[in-house]
Amino acid sequence: QVQLMESGGGSVQAGESLRLSCAASGHTADNKCMGWVRQAPGKEREVVAYIYLGAGVTAYADSVKGRFTISQDSAKNTVSLGMDSLVPEDTGLYYCVSDKNFCPLQGTYEFDYWGQGTQVTVSS
Repeated sequence: QVQLMESGGGSVQAGESLRLSCAASGHTADNKCMGWVRQAPGKEREVVAYIYLGAGVTAYADSVKGRFTISQDSAKNTVSLGMDSLVPEDTGLYYCVSDKNFCPLQGTYEFDYWGQGTQVTVSS
């Protein structure tokens, strides 16, 4: 099994920045890729970004391109999501996810592992 622990969420004003971090533990060799999924009331689930570990290949949802950056940290099996120029539409519960095989941007995809979520609230 893999456990995912998010940190770094909080409440900020529009235009400010946050950085989320996700640390994986357990059978981390199962992780082929890691990413971030956000959910908000009344909105469909959205895969914000993902990164293939080692290869460093990344992808982003259109809604966050140019503002968010996903990267591998120096710590093993740890990824960060830098969020700049935040807008109220970014508000939601952000889940760290990982998968044994694939990481798509398809919002309906069921990732193998999920963190508990960390809340991001952006006020105008």
